Amino acid sequence: MKNMDTSNNCGCKCDCKKASLIEKKILTISWQRLISDGNTCPRCGSTEDELGKAVEQLKKLLAPQGIEVNFEKKELTSEEFINDPIKSNRIIINGRLLEELVNAKTGSSQCCDVCGDEECRTVEIGDKVLETVPAELIVKAGLVAAENL
Repeated sequence: MKNMDTSNNCGCKCDCKKASLIEKKILTISWQRLISDGNTCPRCGSTEDELGKAVEQLKKLLAPQGIEVNFEKKELTSEEFINDPIKSNRIIINGRLLEELVNAKTGSSQCCDVCGDEECRTVEIGDKVLETVPAELIVKAGLVAAENL
């Protein structure tokens, strides 16, 4: 995603008041998870912690390239979750699923009391099934997505 910066600064750090039209690149990471009675499952809670680490790492890595990293969280209601449980713990980076960016597959498995009888999203990469999406994988996906900005 690209935005135009129309601030009164030319962008060369000279502090002049010439208007600039610098193209701003934005990497948007969207994540959604079930929230039921104010709670989420341990799987989503752990992924949220990993996302926090990954977003900070991506900001440091991409800032020198002029890329801004935005992180958006969405809460799924119990009704939305029951209709499509695989939407919970889904990470989308600039409109693409994390799984697409890292050549992984979406899977599912039984989770916990918060999720009831529904199976929650997992990420399958190689012979590993990940219930929590690790920061390293999120960073890898973010860097792949940033190459296309």
